Amino acid sequence: MTERMASGVGPARLDIAYEEFGEPGDPPVLLIMGGAAQMIHWPEEFCTELSGRGLRVIRFDSRDTGRSTWITDAPEPDVVAAMAGDVSSAAYNLSDMAADTVGLLDALSIGSAHLVGLSMGGMIAQTVAIEYPDRVRSLTSMSSTTGDPAVGQPKPGVLGSAGGWPRNRDDYIAWQVRNIRAVGSPGFAFDEAAVADRAGRAYDRGVDESAMMRHFLAVLASETDRTDKLATLRVPTLVIHGLDDPMIDLSGGRATAAAIPGARLVTYPGLGHSLPSELFSAFADEIAALVAEAEKNRA
Repeated sequence: MTERMASGVGPARLDIAYEEFGEPGDPPVLLIMGGAAQMIHWPEEFCTELSGRGLRVIRFDSRDTGRSTWITDAPEPDVVAAMAGDVSSAAYNLSDMAADTVGLLDALSIGSAHLVGLSMGGMIAQTVAIEYPDRVRSLTSMSSTTGDPAVGQPKPGVLGSAGGWPRNRDDYIAWQVRNIRAVGSPGFAFDEAAVADRAGRAYDRGVDESAMMRHFLAVLASETDRTDKLATLRVPTLVIHGLDDPMIDLSGGRATAAAIPGARLVTYPGLGHSLPSELFSAFADEIAALVAEAEKNRA
């Protein structure tokens, strides 16, 4: 496992930091993380679980996260205006981030891949499948939603419950611990030490409040409801969702599975908006089974 940099990625010609697990000849699985989160938020142990099942696993920093390109020449995000419908301060949208994703596949000479997206990453993965269907062998949408405002809404009070943007590294770690605890999985142990370690590493790799807001505005600036377009997909699809997700309600996962023909919904009691280590093996089994099915169909 060695961090690498792909340059000139996609139409925006970005630098994208990425890492690989597994063998180059194995079926490629591209992991797409959620809003303002970095590739390290896909835990190494989870990536190893996947690669141990004969998969080539690739995780990466999306634009405006970690060591990938930061969009510093963008307007200051106006969240209040965006929430009211004026998204003129958005620097990009989900389609732009989908193009980044396909651009990374191009940079790695991968014609098509199995996509696994978590939260906003699930929205990006869905958008790739809609806009670039030939590049997607299978789709796994985790803790995500269709964009229909009638489903997948957060529990009242959960957004912003951890307080404002922190002032320094120690504050950032404490802030992240509060955030993850607030949206985490009540049915599983909260590993505060692991969360704090990952938060410290994320801070050292690069974090910024404006970049976090640009990710949020990317969702608001995109087509609101993907349901009708998801119904046109013909790709093996797995939808994973927690029964206790306070950030994206279970209705979002149910709607995603209902929209995509043949999609299978797998739910877990006690799972919130996190990746508890107790479920790494179960998640990996489900994803590997989907990949095997898709690879068989391709053959």
